[in-house]
Amino acid sequence: MRIRITFTKQGALRYTGHLDLHRLWERAMRRAELPIAYSQGFHPQPKMSLAAALPLGFSSLCEMLDVRLNEEIPVEEIRLRLKDNLPTDIQVTNVESVDERAPALQTQVLSAEYHVQLTEPVDGSDLKRRVEELIQSESLPRERRGKFYDLRPLVEVLTVDTETSTLQMKLTAREGATGRPDEVLTALGIEPEYARVERTRLIFQE
Repeated sequence: MRIRITFTKQGALRYTGHLDLHRLWERAMRRAELPIAYSQGFHPQPKMSLAAALPLGFSSLCEMLDVRLNEEIPVEEIRLRLKDNLPTDIQVTNVESVDERAPALQTQVLSAEYHVQLTEPVDGSDLKRRVEELIQSESLPRERRGKFYDLRPLVEVLTVDTETSTLQMKLTAREGATGRPDEVLTALGIEPEYARVERTRLIFQE
């Protein structure tokens, strides 16, 4: 049985990395006595995968995890079992069964949407101008981990609400072509530590 879990990641868990989140889920499922399927070999690994890694410090309303179980269990029972075995900063919002033969979850993600709340005062008109300049740019050369790339094609949508000092971003999230909100903020001349970033939606291939 292959199940897909949608969940939120809030509070202190914003600072829990990708691998630690995997381990957190594995422990929670063991405590919930869910029969996780494991790979074969000397170092068996649980057959679970997250849709898209969430950078440290970001919260989310829409994380997704696929996991394979060794037996059929009603999805509502799975949800109830998990409820009492997860930290409060993770809330399961949906559990569904998916086709065993469906492509891997992480290969189906196309884009991600983010809500960004600026935490320091900004000049609204200046911020609006910088957003417009970024959108109109033909390229935005950036460097990440010693590699140069163009950020501009990865920014699908970028809007600003100057009254609330918030930004809405829709960024490419394909394998090998992922836009990061903190990189967009840096390109706008905003220090990422002066913003609260929350992932609000993952967009998948139909």
